[in-house]
Amino acid sequence: MKKNENIEYTTKEKVNIFETTSPLFNSLYKEIQDLSKKKPDGTLNESKVKLINRLLNDIKDFLIDEQENKYLDILSDENLPQYSDVVLILSQYSAALQKFKSKYYVRNEISCEYNWLIK
Repeated sequence: MKKNENIEYTTKEKVNIFETTSPLFNSLYKEIQDLSKKKPDGTLNESKVKLINRLLNDIKDFLIDEQENKYLDILSDENLPQYSDVVLILSQYSAALQKFKSKYYVRNEISCEYNWLIK
């Protein structure tokens, strides 16, 4: 981290939610990518959409103050999406999660350890 840089901080609560949802999201994203390769035009059923949206809503909520939030959509449960559409939506969440971590989880130049920038 450079000196005289405008440093932004997050909260312990947001870090806790990130650390809880990120592994779940990564597992889900990989599974949907695999299913999309097998049958890209396949449609998700309503229970899968509800399950995915529950996780996406938690992520969207803790990213509320981040600029990327305005690009994060949840899945439609009225018009059930195809796997290929879900992969596209999940890729936006993946990028937002990566941005959150790179913004707030930084290396201390003195100790060479990574730490969260928490208020």
